[in-house]
Amino acid sequence: MSENELRDDTLKAYYADLHIHIGRASDGQAVKITGSRNLTFENIAREASERKGIELIGIIDCHSPSVQNDIISSLHSGEMSEVAGGGIAYRGTTILLGSEIEIYEPDKGAAHVLAYFPNLEVMQHFTVWMSSHMKNVNLSSQRLYVPARILQEEIYARGGLMIPAHVFTPHKGIYGNVTSKMADVLDLSMVSGIELGLSADSAMAGTLSELDDFTFLSNSDAHSLGKIGREYNQLRLSTPSFAEFSKALSRIDGRGVMANYGLNPRLGKYHRTYCNHCHAIVEESSSAEHLCPHCGSKKVVQGVLDRILSIADRQEAYIPEHRPPYHYQVPLEFIPGLGKATMASLLEVFGTEMAILHQAKEELIAEVVGANMASQIVMARSGLLSLTAGGGGTYGKVIKP
Repeated sequence: MSENELRDDTLKAYYADLHIHIGRASDGQAVKITGSRNLTFENIAREASERKGIELIGIIDCHSPSVQNDIISSLHSGEMSEVAGGGIAYRGTTILLGSEIEIYEPDKGAAHVLAYFPNLEVMQHFTVWMSSHMKNVNLSSQRLYVPARILQEEIYARGGLMIPAHVFTPHKGIYGNVTSKMADVLDLSMVSGIELGLSADSAMAGTLSELDDFTFLSNSDAHSLGKIGREYNQLRLSTPSFAEFSKALSRIDGRGVMANYGLNPRLGKYHRTYCNHCHAIVEESSSAEHLCPHCGSKKVVQGVLDRILSIADRQEAYIPEHRPPYHYQVPLEFIPGLGKATMASLLEVFGTEMAILHQAKEELIAEVVGANMASQIVMARSGLLSLTAGGGGTYGKVIKP
């Protein structure tokens, strides 16, 4: 559904990226060890609002007490304010307060899930509970030592939402690393949506019947400011807030996900099976007993595509009527030759990355960066660039024309 097809005059289209990490708090406390140091609460809000043009973001390390102190400071300074429907407002962007948590199933494996709460007070209450079941509540993505269903009950008892993160990845995806049936681990009645991850799309997920009723999200899982918005969603809401986001996931009162925008799965860094010994991408059909056909090593990591093929209960993808289109889109930073100076010129003219990707006409882009680069940008936002496949933690690449 396009913006011109919104069914209600009170509803509008908003861009949303609901999985962004905090690298450091302003006091220097590490939060996401692998995250950039400049990924602070304030910097993320500014980047999303002023550079990216994203109106709803989920910062998923807000359980950390040091991050909560930064939120309190932003509210007290008047730079940010609480949203009536839940969330924190910064200029034209609303921040949802979230947490990424690691669950562990004995004899199965570990997976990450995302929890979102309506306000800081509830998040602080959740932090107190988690601190009794977690070794270091200050850090991101820490293991919680309670059964997954107990965690779900604690989240929903507080009016929260729970979404399994990057569900197919071999590292901490619930399908990729734990189980072939999500219902074996989680109570599906307390799952609000599914995050596909960078190496999968709606069609690939459509081969699992267990996922038919769920709303899909495509988020960045950003570990640096530049990665915000590399995957995102277009939501139909009355205003960007926690309450409206909850309605969109449940597809009620006209709210919903209008479109998912993401990498072609071939660009995802876990798309194909990969040998960590000889660094070769492995065709699953050529791998016998999980041995690399090139070097014989057992250090083979099953890729998302091959994992889905092994657990699918359909040969053909089923796309239910409620499923929105999934648009392949290559982030601007992936385009060969589009460096910082070129990006700065584009932003000076068009304002935000969302404006470049969705509104700017090719001929106007060409006036800024030339016809060849303008053509590359239009092909990128249409998913038409030639790609090499990713695997083993290395992203695929755009092939130079």
